[in-house]
Amino acid sequence: MSAPSYQLLIKNILKMPLAQATKKQIVYRGEQRFSYPQFAERISRLATVLTTLGAKRGSRVGVMDWDSHRYLESYFAVPMMGATLMMVNIRLSPEQIAYTINHAEVEILLVNKDFLPVLEQIREKLPKLQKVILLTDDGVKVEGPFAGAYEELLAAASDQFDFPDFDENTIATTFYTTGTTGNPKGVYFTHRQLVLHTLMLMSTMMMAGLNGRISREDVYMPLTPMFHVHAWGFPYVATMMGMQQVYAGRFLPPVVLKLLASEKVTVSHCVPTIMHMILTAPEAANIDLRGWRVIIGGSAMPRAMCKAGLERGIDIFTGYGMSETCPILTLSHLKGDLVNDVGTGSETEIDYRVAAGLPGALIELAIMDEEMNPQPRDGRTVGEVVARGPALTAGYVKNQEASDTLWNGGWLHTGDIGTIDKNGYLHVLDRSKDVIKTGGEWISSIGLEDVILSHPAVSECAVIGIEDSRWGERPIAVVVLKPDAIASEDDIKNLVRTRTETGELSKFAIPDHVVFAQSLEKTSVGKLDKKKMRAMYGAVQAA
Repeated sequence: MSAPSYQLLIKNILKMPLAQATKKQIVYRGEQRFSYPQFAERISRLATVLTTLGAKRGSRVGVMDWDSHRYLESYFAVPMMGATLMMVNIRLSPEQIAYTINHAEVEILLVNKDFLPVLEQIREKLPKLQKVILLTDDGVKVEGPFAGAYEELLAAASDQFDFPDFDENTIATTFYTTGTTGNPKGVYFTHRQLVLHTLMLMSTMMMAGLNGRISREDVYMPLTPMFHVHAWGFPYVATMMGMQQVYAGRFLPPVVLKLLASEKVTVSHCVPTIMHMILTAPEAANIDLRGWRVIIGGSAMPRAMCKAGLERGIDIFTGYGMSETCPILTLSHLKGDLVNDVGTGSETEIDYRVAAGLPGALIELAIMDEEMNPQPRDGRTVGEVVARGPALTAGYVKNQEASDTLWNGGWLHTGDIGTIDKNGYLHVLDRSKDVIKTGGEWISSIGLEDVILSHPAVSECAVIGIEDSRWGERPIAVVVLKPDAIASEDDIKNLVRTRTETGELSKFAIPDHVVFAQSLEKTSVGKLDKKKMRAMYGAVQAA
């Protein structure tokens, strides 16, 4: 008898914490706690409920919820059944939410009562949606055409479910990217890809020696939304390792900081906007943040933020990837032959912590020119960042043309402009659509933002390129000042000018205008929305 083929299925991720007999728990807002055996039972109960409601292999089940134990349960139960989990981006407009749910052909939807007004607004636009399960935290019943309330349905369901074996290339999840043009595009991942990403991310972080190393003793809490690229894949890693897991629900800095302290959280990840909100929250002043490891991704981490984090004792460093890469491609882990004063906040240490970092396990990166010729790894030659690896999406849902463009030449195109240095670190200079070409020179909006953020009065900054008849484009800086801080347009320009005089920046980098704003436009996942800002502030250049 020949050996059976072992399929890389998500259900096999769950076997490890149960085999370890871990005593760790899944914690929701500090109010609900579940052991891993209870978690496994709840996954079976959810699968039983969904089957009763008509879900089967190939069905699409959507979720609209805050970061919660319920979301984690759906990460497992839905794909383990052979169905596809569709993670609804709750921060899109109602019209876009309706489009994505329809495009994904969602049949059953789990929805938090906080989002019922949106669902009511679009319900008639969802002809394929058959059943809705209500998610609540307070237990208060809500009238409506629901199949039932989540906890009540689970309580009445069997805690035993025979999850089948099937082809590891079965689609497990799908979600929608927030592109700058047209409707959001659906990205999908198979069981095989998600299991491999879990193993790749886990092994990469366990190989780290000087920063960012993880173990089963860690306490994990995501600060990125769980609808966004599987919360960067970390819930699967945390589950496989049997970590204590903490879910905060809706993001509120006081709640997050309270959980950080009470649950002794050691590992998180977030976009720069979220870290900025945490570090500047009044509650943060009295909380010990030492030993907290935080991966910053989604946007470039400013040097000022890295320095502020290190001063608070946070092991803060960069992770890089995109929705289409599952998402982690690189992590800015430090190497002892380059940084021997870890934790001191030296300029060299910050240089590497804010870099995109080293490729993760089984990831192949290259810098290509427009003709797809590989560029030297000298830290100077610039091109598009392209990638290959076993966990990258094969393409977009029902969009072969975009899929072909994504994989043109056999490499996944990130759309980012960067360079790889002689030590193997990737440095992302800008998005191809955000880099500013002025006076025949390329100006990195990220680099210019970093300089402006070093001004003591500046809290946030976005640099955008505005069309200019003479120079092609010219930079404009949109600045948010710290409370009660004062700075003028000349102050900001003079700061940039001093950096041009040292040769750090081109003379063309001095912004034509500095606009002071109360806040910066952000995308649904907290990134700077430079497309919207270009539309808002384009008239400034023409004035």
